Amino acid sequence: MGMAGVALSLFPWLESCSEKAKQEVQGEKAQIGIIGTGSRGLFHIKHLVQMPNVEVVALCDNYRPHLEDAAQYYPKAKQYDDYRRLLENKDVKGVIIATPLYLHAPMTIAAMEAGKRVFCEKSMAYTMDEALEVYNRRKELGGVLFIGQQRLFDPKYVKAMQMIHEGVIGEVVGVRNYWYRNNNWRREVPSPELERHINWRLYSEYSRGLMTELACHQLQNGSWAMGQLPKQVMGAGSLIHWDKEDERDVYDNVSAIFTYPNGVNMTFESIISNKHFGMGEQILGTKGTIDLVTAMHYTDEPAPKGSGMHQLIEQIESGVMSNSVFAGTSWAAESSPLAPGMPIMQNVKVVSGESSVGAEADGSKELLEAFLHAVVTGKQPDKVLEESYYATQFALLADKAMHENAILTLDDKYKVPYEPLK
Repeated sequence: MGMAGVALSLFPWLESCSEKAKQEVQGEKAQIGIIGTGSRGLFHIKHLVQMPNVEVVALCDNYRPHLEDAAQYYPKAKQYDDYRRLLENKDVKGVIIATPLYLHAPMTIAAMEAGKRVFCEKSMAYTMDEALEVYNRRKELGGVLFIGQQRLFDPKYVKAMQMIHEGVIGEVVGVRNYWYRNNNWRREVPSPELERHINWRLYSEYSRGLMTELACHQLQNGSWAMGQLPKQVMGAGSLIHWDKEDERDVYDNVSAIFTYPNGVNMTFESIISNKHFGMGEQILGTKGTIDLVTAMHYTDEPAPKGSGMHQLIEQIESGVMSNSVFAGTSWAAESSPLAPGMPIMQNVKVVSGESSVGAEADGSKELLEAFLHAVVTGKQPDKVLEESYYATQFALLADKAMHENAILTLDDKYKVPYEPLK
């Protein structure tokens, strides 16, 4: 399906993904540099090599093996071990920043000040103050700034949110997000002095852990579905397993509850020492449920009834026709509907708990295409920066709530103009 059939009036930031927009820049190439060529940088490169409308003219990484990995794809690109030298290259019109979290804000600001059009991976910044500084600096300078919140460009998410906004599942009454893994995030280190350089995610000096690495993606589900921001957040986190293996100090399990002005709660939970349930994202409505990960739409509120004979047999089997109290028991477990649900989109495949549409996995390809369009045109898409900003701020606020064992609200100084995605 791609973006065909999506109402651009509902999702104006997708205009750059339309066929009309692609024709406007046909034959032009976005000249970009990539800062950070580790696992995420290579992930983007593997999409870029499939795109005819881009020329990667520069690569930068201060870890030589990563730089050499990237150079295999772009042997003619100039190589740098200092991002500031790359930013001096006038052939570079846009940059992709895929570096550790603590570097996101300073690199993004430096790139904007150098006149580059910028795509920075999520989260926007390491601290709430830095996120505000990035947002305000972009406002002062103008130009293009994308943050790696790819769900906003994922066709199945876009279609699901269109259905939600059209009332298909009724009133939204809950949002559930979880992301379970059994992986300690540790990577091999060739020599001890590189421990924190390579395993930066494990240390609070460089990382904010599960909230900024994983939750930041999922926190958009509530605001996108309901058109409002949380009013408060509470949570808890701890180290229960992986600290026995090393000296990390970021939590290996977290739980957070975000409460919205309409009273609806959104939950996020992550454990990285058990992967049984994988990743899940559900929007719960009074008339049905949408599962964003499996790309299924469940119409189960109330569950559809079978034929009269089928209902009679069910009643006999369940003992309803016996002498039991008519109202039933309050402690009996609810059973989930057996029906697999209806697909949000056709040709959706689910692989290892993550859904994909054809070759596109999660909206990353579409997000890159939109960025390349912006590098050529200089047009900043509507609404996406504010949405990315608040995803970062509430991820950081939840992390703060966990460490302070408190219920927190977002301070007014961090609030920027916000127009809902609906």
